[in-house]
Amino acid sequence: MHTSRTNTALCPTLLWVFNCPALLMVLTQRGFFASANANDTSSMNFYEADNFIQAAEVKRDGPRLNISFAEAIKGPLLSSDSQVQLSTLDLLFHYMSCDGASGKQIQVLVEENVADYVFEVLRLSECKDPVVSSCIRVLDLLSTAEQAFKQRLAIGFGTLISVVRYVSEVPFHPAQSQTLKLIWNYISDCPGMLSTSQIEELVLILTRMLKMHTVAEVGMLPEAFITVCSVFVALLKYSSSHGTLNLVTSVQEASKHAILACLDLSEKHPGQILHSLYLLKETYLYGNGENFNESGNIELRSYVVEVCIKQLLPWIVTTINELEEEIVLGVLETFHSLLLQDCDIQAMRLAKTLVSSSWFCFSFGCLGLYPTEKMKCRVYLMLSSLVDVLLGNGSGKPIRDAALYLPADPVDLLFLLGQKSSHNLELSSCQSAILLVLYTSSLYDERLADEKLVLASLDQYLLVNSTDLQYGAADSLAVMRLVNLYALFRGLAKMNYQIPYSSKAESILFQLMTENEWDLPSSGIHSVSLKWLFQQEKISKLLSYQILRFSRSTSSNGTDIIVQGRNDRILSKEAIAKLVAAGDNYGATIFVCLLTDLAKDNGQEHDIISVVTLMETIITIFPAASNQLCLCGIGKAIYTLCYDTSHTFSPQIVKAISVLSFKILRLVEPEILSSDENWLAVTMKLMENLDTSEAADRWNQGSLVVIGVLSLVLHHSTNEVLLEASKAILFNTSLVSAINSIIDAAHLKGPALVDHDEGTGIGESLIYVLLLNYFSLRSLPAVLPEFVDWKNFFDLPNRMQPLSFIGIHCHDLCRLMHFGSSLVKLVASYSLLQLLTRLSDQRDKNHFELKCTVGYLMSVIGVLEGLIFYSDLRVAMNCGLCLSIILGWEMLDMQKTTLIEKNSWCRLIVEELAMSLAAPCLATKSFINHHKPAIHVAVALLRLQKVPGWMRSVFNDTCISCIIENLSATNVNTEMVFLFRELLNSEYLKTAHIANLNQMLQACRQYLYADITQDDQSDEHVKKTGTTSNDVEEVCEFLIYLMSSESSPDMDSRGSHIAIGNKQLLEEIELFCRTLTVEDDS
Repeated sequence: MHTSRTNTALCPTLLWVFNCPALLMVLTQRGFFASANANDTSSMNFYEADNFIQAAEVKRDGPRLNISFAEAIKGPLLSSDSQVQLSTLDLLFHYMSCDGASGKQIQVLVEENVADYVFEVLRLSECKDPVVSSCIRVLDLLSTAEQAFKQRLAIGFGTLISVVRYVSEVPFHPAQSQTLKLIWNYISDCPGMLSTSQIEELVLILTRMLKMHTVAEVGMLPEAFITVCSVFVALLKYSSSHGTLNLVTSVQEASKHAILACLDLSEKHPGQILHSLYLLKETYLYGNGENFNESGNIELRSYVVEVCIKQLLPWIVTTINELEEEIVLGVLETFHSLLLQDCDIQAMRLAKTLVSSSWFCFSFGCLGLYPTEKMKCRVYLMLSSLVDVLLGNGSGKPIRDAALYLPADPVDLLFLLGQKSSHNLELSSCQSAILLVLYTSSLYDERLADEKLVLASLDQYLLVNSTDLQYGAADSLAVMRLVNLYALFRGLAKMNYQIPYSSKAESILFQLMTENEWDLPSSGIHSVSLKWLFQQEKISKLLSYQILRFSRSTSSNGTDIIVQGRNDRILSKEAIAKLVAAGDNYGATIFVCLLTDLAKDNGQEHDIISVVTLMETIITIFPAASNQLCLCGIGKAIYTLCYDTSHTFSPQIVKAISVLSFKILRLVEPEILSSDENWLAVTMKLMENLDTSEAADRWNQGSLVVIGVLSLVLHHSTNEVLLEASKAILFNTSLVSAINSIIDAAHLKGPALVDHDEGTGIGESLIYVLLLNYFSLRSLPAVLPEFVDWKNFFDLPNRMQPLSFIGIHCHDLCRLMHFGSSLVKLVASYSLLQLLTRLSDQRDKNHFELKCTVGYLMSVIGVLEGLIFYSDLRVAMNCGLCLSIILGWEMLDMQKTTLIEKNSWCRLIVEELAMSLAAPCLATKSFINHHKPAIHVAVALLRLQKVPGWMRSVFNDTCISCIIENLSATNVNTEMVFLFRELLNSEYLKTAHIANLNQMLQACRQYLYADITQDDQSDEHVKKTGTTSNDVEEVCEFLIYLMSSESSPDMDSRGSHIAIGNKQLLEEIELFCRTLTVEDDS
């Protein structure tokens, strides 16, 4: 057995013996085949051959034994007896794994197609153990013959997919790792050979493995987990998987479950978390390519960032003290790779989450825990990329340039910052990086060191480097960041406690700001920094120029400035508005001075308009800003712009000033205007530029806004301010003439006027004229008490004298109410109510009677009666109140006429009211509110000296009983109690009625008291701010709101009850109870 002749003689015998696997197993275990193979390869070295031919025979007969072995086991491998198969597989395994087995021996087996037979056995096994385990371990050994095995593996790969599906569902299956290794080998050796279906199936299987491993359904060995991650990464990299949309969900789940599975095991198996991080990073890159449509890519990248934000970040922050440096580096590298995609919105999302989690402090904490060069380099490079994303591409370059020289301790950073850097490029580079780190971290409210130390270092930096800063070529962005950083810590020192600072350093900084070009809106700025800067009077002029630049930029693009892709922590309109409204800085003063300077120094028209527009926006955002602007002299600035300027008062400037004036006047507190005389001149200038010669349907938007401003001036006169300006408006002859022309033009339309609503030229002008008329009626008693003879408004058309001030006669208002559109009806009805109220008060005071015909009076009543049930409750309510005022004069019965008795419309109104209130199913609160106008008419009729006889038949016992039954504590209103009080006074109520009514009112009172707290909270009307993008619409909307709230304080803009109505209801219930007490006493 130790010679070649012996081997040759044994071969025929072995062909017969190999049918017995048991015998072969014994021979294998005793090292027979190993010894034979060893002799084959070394016989020429250890034995002397008889001759050259003998040596050649030895060399030729060496592999013949392996070939014979391969041929011998093929039959048993395909045996129908499973035991024979298993024994043969065990034999094959021991044959290849014995001590003397060589790679050449295994290669011969592969070349003799043994691997194909094993794959066939595996296929026929239907994935049943123990055949699967035996086949896989044999294939694992055969795979060491890499080149020869590669082709066989390609043929049997489909079988391996079935096997991996099986072993993935068995916890800790012994063949799991080896099967995955075989798949990994094929994917690595044969890139691009996988079909799309194979990739999809593998992805689904591997995803399920990771998911079940995460939820502890099926365990997985560490090496198996690592191989799964490696296979997944390889699949993602192959081009054949690109564009397979149904992989998105699986890839998402796999990356997430891979991370989750490792978070609790990182200490025992650090390799797993590193491979899962690698998979997560490759998943993000996979979603960054052209694999899917854009929505699919966005979804995948967003999912990866979500995993980082929700799982990885909280985990690394809380467990940092327990982790190995290698794992921390892996996490940092993963975050860093995502940040490097700085053009991606997801990178910005991750960056903002990191800084909101105090990432700068965490980074320096890592440097303290792992003081190695590798960690320091990773931390600073990642911070530079973080700054790139937050502040714009390239912003983090100073940190990258100085990363090798920067110390790990923040205190050492501050020490370096305070050193003189002249002619030391390395130190200068470090200082630039330190300033950038401090600036960015403080911008997001992180403090890397004590505020005293930081401010002291900044002072020292300015003091020792003043010459280089002032005479060197300082970068404007770097200067701005230095300014913002210094201002922040000075502001913090002022807010919290007094921290010593150097006034000389402050002067150097201000000098640096003066001598260098810098742009406040170009970089992020903290709100504390901004406030401190605006509190420094020394740099007001500099800030004024910065505000001008900001207003130019915002007016050109219509939005806040976006600093290189980011839109938080910037100089925004909201930030400036907050400053101006606060009043504890020079913000409002700077705006006023800027506008004044632009007016005096012949500033460009577009600059003036942009600054005025910015102020409008500021007032809209923070209404309190109007008070501060007025206190700082905005009236004087507008006056200067109107008079002390060489500018042509263009329509654009007129409109801009008008809109600003309107927004100020609608929100400013009246007492602040009491000492401002500039508004008279401004008002006169605006009226001068009001083109009253134009036809009614051609008034431009600027003119309409001016009318709105004049209306607000008149409104403020009721609070005894702007009285002179109001007089100038009321007696402006051009304006009076223009109003009369518009009214005449509207009357010429006749019934067609209803089609001319606010969307038409004449309709819009008419509405504004009516609004101006309403506020004139409100202003006249305040500006000129006892001057107006209100009877003149009630004259007949043929006796009508032209008014010398703004005003519209009664019959004109009635025509507009009758023929006009819904909005014309609304404003005209408010004007008529105001007129009749003033007339009635003067009549009661002076005891005079109106000189008008019954026909004229009946025509007015006819218009009002026709609108009692109008769909807009505000119009109906105004008409009901007007009608009740006229009925209260009792003029229709003065000449012994019986017009009221025979007035069918009045009777119809009252009957409709009684019937509706008595109907059992209709007495809801909203339904009762709809009949409030008719209640006022009914009460007016009950108060007449000659009450119509039909009133008692309408309000009979049955009707009153039904009405009371329909009332409850929740649906009764002030008008209903008002009606019952008059019915009580007129002796319409019986004892039973009074008892039931009293019980209901007591329940109502308890209900209102329980709700009184909520009512008190909403008592005061909120000053409405503009919500429309059109200035004219906004002006009209607000004036109507103001008119409605002034005329009917218990009604909102749509006629619904508001909180104050509850208090009025309680007062009316109290009056009813007092009346009842008086009745009982009598």
